[in-house]
Amino acid sequence: MASGLGCIKCITFFCNLLFALTGLLILFVGAMVQLNYSHYSNFVSEQIWTAPIILIIIGSIVAFICFLGCCGALKENGCMILSFAILAFAIFICEIGLGIAGYMKHAGLRRIMEAQFNVTMRDYNERDDYRDAWSLLQSELECCGTYGPSDWEAVYHNTTLHASCCPIIVLNEADKCTTAHASPDGCLNKLIHILDSNALVLAGVVLGVATIQLLTILFACCLCRSFCGSYQTV
Repeated sequence: MASGLGCIKCITFFCNLLFALTGLLILFVGAMVQLNYSHYSNFVSEQIWTAPIILIIIGSIVAFICFLGCCGALKENGCMILSFAILAFAIFICEIGLGIAGYMKHAGLRRIMEAQFNVTMRDYNERDDYRDAWSLLQSELECCGTYGPSDWEAVYHNTTLHASCCPIIVLNEADKCTTAHASPDGCLNKLIHILDSNALVLAGVVLGVATIQLLTILFACCLCRSFCGSYQTV
């Protein structure tokens, strides 16, 4: 009987460790998105940009939940394992809800981003953070304006544009950046393409994590019953 309980304890500890790794993966993905793309936040609605922060929070909570599960496994405490299973299931439901909300928001992503692009361009001369955001966006993505260089006519009122609209090789051949030398591609489509590509990767990661977590939760519930049955037998 003791060897059987020891085996169950080891398996339970391993399951908690596996669940902890999924939490660390969620935290890592959220942190990487926040680190690499936070400078584009001016062009995306705050409701959408809170997603990586939520992932970081969920990953941290998962780490705490796994602490309960590991303690329960080491102490052979069925109540702590049951608490782990309940809290883990609550997190699993939150992740599913976040995925559904993200999918629904993604359907209107272009409309939301187009509105944000218009706002940042309209207030371009009044806000330093918008000017810096546009300069960085156009330099990194090699684009100009929302849909093209002509979008800046309402801001500059002539053919002269910000230097970030023109590739460096062109600026070496011209005195200033103009619509004739600017990158012909707009920034909206390029940024949406980047977000869509990362959204597919993120969706795959979340789906894989959710599957592992669900299997771990079900297994934890079965082990909890095993603990209870073993103690009743004793």
